[in-house]
Amino acid sequence: MSATVDDVDHGRAQHYDLLAVLLGHAPDRAVLETLGRLRGGDSLLGQPVEVLARASREVAPETVAREYHDLFVGVGRGELLPYASYYLTGFLNERPLARVREDLRSLGIERDTAMTEPEDHLAILLDCMAGLVAGRFDAAPNAARDFFTRHLEPWAGRFFADLERAKAARFYRTVGGLGRAFIEVEAQAFAMDA
Repeated sequence: MSATVDDVDHGRAQHYDLLAVLLGHAPDRAVLETLGRLRGGDSLLGQPVEVLARASREVAPETVAREYHDLFVGVGRGELLPYASYYLTGFLNERPLARVREDLRSLGIERDTAMTEPEDHLAILLDCMAGLVAGRFDAAPNAARDFFTRHLEPWAGRFFADLERAKAARFYRTVGGLGRAFIEVEAQAFAMDA
């Protein structure tokens, strides 16, 4: 485990954690209240944070729960499928899932037996990135870049753009905007670091 994490990496890990939480389940009242207190700014990431904070102050938890259901669960299936396999192959449980499982195994990350989603769910991938960036895992220095390049960069930006345009999205449109901007920033940063 990394001994020290600088402020930049700490902030990056927080963004990954935030997006993972919002894609893993609908935010309850306490989460919405916390989000409503966030302050953005004029930066590329600050603006979507400010929009998300405003949306969090204006929405009821029940409304967000219905929206989450319509987007990601649905009757039969939701409007969007937040899985690498689906975005990269058009089918669920395909080779991208096997690659994620291989890489998680090599990092020593074990599947939680209570988890019902396959490991290529975007919330799980974002959670893994948060752990890698924050130094929660004993991993090589370039592990976060490699994981991002292999499992997020090829499709996560597209998913977040789709979320911004989804018919059922209101609150989650702001999550899509933040996610798309964050993935773009991360991709540029990792490209410069290569």
